[in-house]
Amino acid sequence: MRYVKIGVLTVTGLVIGAALFLIVADRLGQPVPPDPAVLIAKARQYDVHIERDTFGVPHVIGPRDVDVAFGFGFAHAEDDFATIQQVALAVRGQLAATEGRKAAVTDYLVHLFRVWETVNAKYESDLPPDVRRVMEAYADGVNYYAALHPDKTMRGALPLTGKDVAAGFVFKLPFFYGLDKVLLKFTEPEGSGAISKDGKDPFLITHDPLPVGSNAVAVAPQRSADGATRLLVNSHQPYTGPVAWYEAVLDSGEGWHVAGGFFPGSPFMLHGHNQHLGWANTVNEPDLVDVYKLTINPANQNQYQVDGQWRDFEKSDAKIRVKIWGPLVWTVHRDVLYAAQGPVLKTDRGAFAVRYAGMNEVRQPLQYFRLNKAGSLADWRAAMALQALPSLNFVYADEKGNIGYVYNGLFPVRREGQDWRGVLPGDRSELIWHSYLPFDKVPQVWNPPSGFVFNSNNTPFHATAPADDLKPQDFSPTLGIQTNMTNRAWRALETYGADPRITAASFRAYKYDLSYSARSDLAQMVADICAIDPGKDADLLRAQEILKRWDGETGVASRSAALAVLMGQPVLVAKEQGKSPPQPIDTLREAIQTLKTHFGRLDPEWGEVNRLRRGKVNLAIDGGPDTYRAVYGEKQSDGTLTAVAGDTLIMFVSWDKTGTLTSESIHQFGTATLDQNSPHYADQSPLFVAMKTKPVLFTQAQLAGHIETDYRPGERETSAPKR
Repeated sequence: MRYVKIGVLTVTGLVIGAALFLIVADRLGQPVPPDPAVLIAKARQYDVHIERDTFGVPHVIGPRDVDVAFGFGFAHAEDDFATIQQVALAVRGQLAATEGRKAAVTDYLVHLFRVWETVNAKYESDLPPDVRRVMEAYADGVNYYAALHPDKTMRGALPLTGKDVAAGFVFKLPFFYGLDKVLLKFTEPEGSGAISKDGKDPFLITHDPLPVGSNAVAVAPQRSADGATRLLVNSHQPYTGPVAWYEAVLDSGEGWHVAGGFFPGSPFMLHGHNQHLGWANTVNEPDLVDVYKLTINPANQNQYQVDGQWRDFEKSDAKIRVKIWGPLVWTVHRDVLYAAQGPVLKTDRGAFAVRYAGMNEVRQPLQYFRLNKAGSLADWRAAMALQALPSLNFVYADEKGNIGYVYNGLFPVRREGQDWRGVLPGDRSELIWHSYLPFDKVPQVWNPPSGFVFNSNNTPFHATAPADDLKPQDFSPTLGIQTNMTNRAWRALETYGADPRITAASFRAYKYDLSYSARSDLAQMVADICAIDPGKDADLLRAQEILKRWDGETGVASRSAALAVLMGQPVLVAKEQGKSPPQPIDTLREAIQTLKTHFGRLDPEWGEVNRLRRGKVNLAIDGGPDTYRAVYGEKQSDGTLTAVAGDTLIMFVSWDKTGTLTSESIHQFGTATLDQNSPHYADQSPLFVAMKTKPVLFTQAQLAGHIETDYRPGERETSAPKR
């Protein structure tokens, strides 16, 4: 027995020793963390102060663009430092070192997309000095906050760099048109995954991704009752995570003065407005990805065929550090293959190459910065003509009364006559495209006589009044332009599109429309269910009675909406995600069971079921999936839904007949993204639920008298006096 104990102890000691060796070796192989004193010293080159208004929104003011970028980086880190770090680790391909094996696929995609080869090769050549300086100053602001808060800093996250900011754009933007979903169809057993963008498991594979949609509307003076130009900014995003909106106002002495929404890790306003103009984005999904089936040389697995000739794959090694347990990290190696078409995936079904819009593009920050500083329609169109952003609809309005809609995309110039919808043969070089449609040929509508444009994730062929709409026959089928309509698109036509003299009040009321159109998928589902013979099924008969009374509204007092929405949401979400939807009769039976079990009736008020929860806040909320008041709820154990996506940052922007700017906004939570003890953790939620807004205090004169705190970065930590 004594020898057994000795043996066990010896083996245990060897295992512990090996683990310690691996831990030490891994630590020694990593870059040395930066000296906090160096990060703090960098802060001295910037002159900026942060004024937070009574809702905690940061107004960052400085004489130079770089000063403002530094101050914004610091303010952003004050509110969402953990997410900014997580984004940085993800775009570096280092997330698995903290999240474990489940994040290894994301890390591999960073290598597969050649994110860092692109950034390192083109950062200085393709991004002008003023853009690089802004990104680097933002990184310095985040690093300064980290140096003052070492207890909040993740291992390996520092220092954030301008290249990290650039890499975030390179890596994330293709996900908005669905590149991740295309890739995972070939690599995941279920074939229907996506990269999660929510706050619970960001950048991990999920088979239930949150919907990402949006509404955008612009109304010209001739359609406004008071001659004003109006813009609705209404993106639908997850409530938390790497693409959740953060609101700020930036004001530099060099003309960078914007208000709007930012994502973690971005110093640039992504949509909102400046003094002269504004724009709103919605997600579009044209066909911007081509997949090629490769012919592999049976005598050499490292070769593929093109035009009758064997070519060698470009091959590199992806070193992925994966957290095993506690501090134990193991480095795995995976081949990364590249063909003439692009990245290569070897699967059980064969080898496939992928070619996608925005490959090897690093100028996205340049385009956003030029959009931020545009002072006229000509400036804005010149920025759009850079064509660095691979997708997204843009709805535009300005102080001169111009409005426009751009179905933006990097549309490959493809060979006519070829069916590009399926998997393509990979051995024909003429199917490898090398250029994009010029910006002036991209589908767009400017200043239509009808005086309004809109998009709600629908086809660009319904973007204004029918007489002013784009015509499908004017565009090549090789562009893969979407042809779908959403309920929100139908309702936009039935509200904004049906009103020839839109007042300020009606412009807002239409945004908070709670209805499903008679032409919507859900209305058709309800009609189909009501047409079924219930026989002796008492629950189905009762459900039909409730649904027949439903007026299509999703107000909190509705006693039919719960049954209709619980039945419809799984079907609508599946369609949005490109999955095979369940049968409505099956989802209806699930809804019946949920309502009977948790509410004791099939017709509770919708507000009992549909809730917005944040800390101690628990409120009934109007709206539902694919309504203009978009709310997507996650099922809870008590049968209720907690809103997790949909309407987030909303902005109403207008210029009156004299060109005077007015702007209002609301956020679903507040600026304190992570701090539950902050008064701004959920202070906007009651207004958000009540469908009210707050003023955007864009100028210093407007901000005066509404300043809660005024400080320079680091002052609140060092107890320095206020400015």
